[in-house]
Amino acid sequence: MSAPVDQAKNAEKFLADTVHEQRLDKLLWAMRMRRDAAARQVPEWEELRTLASEIKEHTLSNLSQYLIEFETKATANGVIVHWARDAHEHNQIVYNLLAEQGIDLLVKSKSMLTEECEMRPFLERRGIRVTETDLGERIQQLDNQPPGHIVGPAIHKTNKDVAVLFSKKYGSDPYNEDTAYLAGVMRENTRPDFLKAHAGMTGANFVVAETGAIVVATNEGNADLSANTPPLHICSVGIEKIIPTTESLAVFIRLLARSATGDTITQYTSMFRGPRKGAAMHVILVDNGRSARLGMKRFWHSLKCIRCAACMNTCPVYRRSGGLSYGSTYMGPIGIILMPTFEVHKYNELPFASTLNGSCSNVCPVKIDIHEQIYVWREVMEEHDQIQVVKKEAMRVADKVLSHPALYQIATTTLSAALEVLPHFAVYNRLNAWGKHRDVPEAARETFHEWYRNNRADANEGGKL
Repeated sequence: MSAPVDQAKNAEKFLADTVHEQRLDKLLWAMRMRRDAAARQVPEWEELRTLASEIKEHTLSNLSQYLIEFETKATANGVIVHWARDAHEHNQIVYNLLAEQGIDLLVKSKSMLTEECEMRPFLERRGIRVTETDLGERIQQLDNQPPGHIVGPAIHKTNKDVAVLFSKKYGSDPYNEDTAYLAGVMRENTRPDFLKAHAGMTGANFVVAETGAIVVATNEGNADLSANTPPLHICSVGIEKIIPTTESLAVFIRLLARSATGDTITQYTSMFRGPRKGAAMHVILVDNGRSARLGMKRFWHSLKCIRCAACMNTCPVYRRSGGLSYGSTYMGPIGIILMPTFEVHKYNELPFASTLNGSCSNVCPVKIDIHEQIYVWREVMEEHDQIQVVKKEAMRVADKVLSHPALYQIATTTLSAALEVLPHFAVYNRLNAWGKHRDVPEAARETFHEWYRNNRADANEGGKL
């Protein structure tokens, strides 16, 4: 059994680095603002969200039907379709395809599924070199780190970080932090692999059952090079990515980029329906726990996710702690509700890395009830005895205090007075988990109840409020 991930402890190093912490917070909040501005430009935005949610619910409710339809259409298009029950089967299929042709170099575009399956280390242990061709993914690969964000894997890094990293790995100028220069360094050192590799891999944003098409949305065009330059194209797809028709695809395309970055559409939205002449195309449909999650009455809605990361960009906990603190493939609010379905004990702390403010649900393009699921996961952790004793006792005390108004008023008055005179060690100790990573704010001179009694009580009694 894996040791539980301590998200709060993992965040300590990131929080201590105020430059990165403040930069990430501002950058992600700017993306949230861009998302809101883009949504306001579409009058039917809320209708699109509702429609997308309904399409996903319909497809997931008829998943086997649409998967079979996709396999039939894709096969007719010349695609070879494989089925993988779990991560190991997926990785073994990929390895067999490469080993059969003596291929020892694979170029791949960004794919959270392959991260989930830990495919790259699996192949590298068997002598196959994997080159990440997405800029952010390549940065993280060179730095021996997993992605820190679904859309921007290296979004937590500054240009200076990248300049120093590229200098160490590529011999480039460590003092040149210009974005165009750094992108050029990446291009010069990655493009040769496209020509040398005999296999390329992509993930998929959507899979259309009606036509057997794979849809990939990128801003760098690296997915198109991975799919079209080598003679072998391998596409890894989670079974939840299926949608019924090309018409329904239009709904998601309108939502995806606007929700992710505030852009109208990605630079490249490519459809792959079959292999090029003289080439081969393989699609691997991967379950890896998705069928089990579909059977979870309280959590199956999470399968609607289209990986836009809007929930991360708005989450105050994610923005201030960084994606790596979650210690998981999927991070932020969506990660909180996805990861425990893989292993409850390992991710038993993640449901508490949330303020339950509901902003994540409000921005989700497919209307997943994220914050409500986070709350239910807390209940599940209690049911499975996965909550630490100190936290459990603190919650019981809070429950009693918050359930009795008179007791609550006494507690707030007493605490406010105590904070003014208590020594530092009495406030900041192991029993105060909240104070481990932040300062307890100065108590207000007047509580809300005191203010209300002094300013509004008489008006309310007279029926004026």
